[in-house]
Amino acid sequence: MEIWLNPACSKCRSAVDLLDGEGVQYTVRRYLEQPPTAAELRTVLDRLGLEPWDITRTQEAEAKELGIGDWGRTDAERERWIEALAGHPRLIQRPIITADDGTALVGRSEEAVREAVARSGRDDR
Repeated sequence: MEIWLNPACSKCRSAVDLLDGEGVQYTVRRYLEQPPTAAELRTVLDRLGLEPWDITRTQEAEAKELGIGDWGRTDAERERWIEALAGHPRLIQRPIITADDGTALVGRSEEAVREAVARSGRDDR
């Protein structure tokens, strides 16, 4: 299991606290310091079952500077979004947790983090 996080984010800290409390082994990726490549983003999006605009923080100042709010949300525009996320990782929704079963979740709620734990075979309840 890997968790992409920003340590300054309260949702990320809560997810880590929950994972630690469950005794789950995971790897931390500080995605602002070690940004994902476009290829990694494509893989994570496939695992999430989402499109790049679904994990974009459109209210960030960088998003507004790029004019992302006006971009199309179509297959033709998909690569443009992915390249923007790769070039501006602050725009990526967080935390993203990749589960051991090959899926991934955006862990913004306790329920989502618990689901990642369950998908990794660690839900003992």
